[in-house]
Amino acid sequence: MSNRLFQRIVHQMRESVDRVIGVVDDTATVIACSDLTRIGETFEYLLLGSGDSGDVFVRDSYSFKSFGTLQKPEFAIFVEGSDDVAGQFCNVLAISFASIKQYYDEKYDRSNFIKNVILDNILPGDIYIKARELHFNIDASRVALLIRIVSANDISAFEVIQNLFPDKQKDFVFNINESDIVLVKEIKAGIDSRDLEKLARSIVDTLGSEFYTKVVIGIGTAVIGVKDLAKSFKESQVALEVGKVFDTEKSIVSYDNLGIARLIYQLPTTLCDMFLREVFRKGSIESLDHETLFTIQKFFENNLNVSETSRKLFVHRNTLVYRLEKIRKLTGLDLREFDHAIIFKVALMVKKYLNANPVKY
Repeated sequence: MSNRLFQRIVHQMRESVDRVIGVVDDTATVIACSDLTRIGETFEYLLLGSGDSGDVFVRDSYSFKSFGTLQKPEFAIFVEGSDDVAGQFCNVLAISFASIKQYYDEKYDRSNFIKNVILDNILPGDIYIKARELHFNIDASRVALLIRIVSANDISAFEVIQNLFPDKQKDFVFNINESDIVLVKEIKAGIDSRDLEKLARSIVDTLGSEFYTKVVIGIGTAVIGVKDLAKSFKESQVALEVGKVFDTEKSIVSYDNLGIARLIYQLPTTLCDMFLREVFRKGSIESLDHETLFTIQKFFENNLNVSETSRKLFVHRNTLVYRLEKIRKLTGLDLREFDHAIIFKVALMVKKYLNANPVKY
């Protein structure tokens, strides 16, 4: 895209500038030039950004001026000559080309379009108009994954993920902020959620094992069309926030598998407080010590099986029964009864939710 755009502008300017002008990319290869025979050549020993603070610099009797949207310059203007006039041409052309490219990207770039869709920066009525302009497949199935960097080194996680998904016609990777990266992935219709989790696992493992970067990933639901991508993205945000409260050990959280945690997350805090007061009329949940709470956790993990739980805790069966009786006296709930166990399990999750006070989307 950039090559054709730059060449078209250079062609229009060649009558106004009586010197050879052109553009090189970040490999110092000429991608546009008023002298067509120069296209494809490389300026040896040229390093973009080698000038002080992006100033005009001279190499091989040509003046250069870097420009681009990233911290590392993507392109450079070059003008034949090393005099002041060549430098002035470089400054003017660099500003012009940078502005034109930014406008073109905003208008035609598919990745920017998808980013605007998921962030609700485009009116719903304009989505399909814009999609047609970009020849964007509006009938494909896609899913949004939110990749949050927990700890990192000097390696760019964004670039790693881009390299993992190089098909820029189907997969889109972009930053939301310093720690959050979004992957919008085109998928097969009817794909199983386990396959999406395998995809996420490959990202987590690659970043962790090869680049020592720890990430957590929230997976939204698969959607058909463009308009619902914002919904899938919001679900990936919710998945991460709910996972941060209820599944702190998990590095991958899928919105489809949140279960009752999603319901609790959507409740108003006043209703949660009321529920806890009703459940623990006889005694506060804070009256349960760490050992008791650990016993309850293991009892739930072993499906309310007294014998199996006592074996896992390395305690006598009667000791466990004594602890369960103690819980019943404090709370009025007998965890050996299924209905009471459900109420207690939900109450613990509600308490955890209130303590976390998560951000809602």
